[in-house]
Amino acid sequence: MGQWERFLGPYKQAVDELKVKFRGMRSQFSAEGTTSPIEFVTGRVKPLASIYDKSFEKGIPFEPSEQLARELQDIAGIRIMCQFVDDITTVVNLIRQRDDLRVIEEKDYITHKKPSGYRSYHMIAEYPVETVSGKKTVLVEIQIRTLAMNFWASIEHSLNYKYKGDFPEEIKLRLKRAAEAAFQLDEEMSSIRYEIQEAQAYFSENKEAQNPKIREEKERE
Repeated sequence: MGQWERFLGPYKQAVDELKVKFRGMRSQFSAEGTTSPIEFVTGRVKPLASIYDKSFEKGIPFEPSEQLARELQDIAGIRIMCQFVDDITTVVNLIRQRDDLRVIEEKDYITHKKPSGYRSYHMIAEYPVETVSGKKTVLVEIQIRTLAMNFWASIEHSLNYKYKGDFPEEIKLRLKRAAEAAFQLDEEMSSIRYEIQEAQAYFSENKEAQNPKIREEKERE
């Protein structure tokens, strides 16, 4: 096993475990007949090329080390998508209450958006994983955002690679306009969230009612 594989192993384990746990939260809300504030969850370990770029930017040696682990807080990344802006606050509070991780830093880019128009809520947490060599605590960045915010951020991220951060003024302006349009969409959807949730519940119930196998299972209960 190479040094980078050993170094990144606990981060991969943390991402895998947290994806299962946060997806489990969504299932628990559904099992209780409550609308989940979590729409879906993704996660990733930062690729070596991105670690190299970040370490170069910060002036840190590109090698597995405690300094690298301390300075690069987003080697392990979890992204939680929500349907509505208000759901983000709910998810943030749920994460703060957890006993299996410790939140050490929060950044609210929704109330205080970035100059580019970027919106999201970021949390940095310490998360312990059990390895064959003992317990290892790693930093995990958790991003919570709406589907519209995520769409904008994905596009901006792709363009950032193309232009290496130096956006033409026209593209920069269009991105800002798109960010505001995405946020207006979120606000409009939030204003009719109860109608949307009722429609989703109605659709789900009717779909189940039309499935004979599910109907039989419910009758057995």
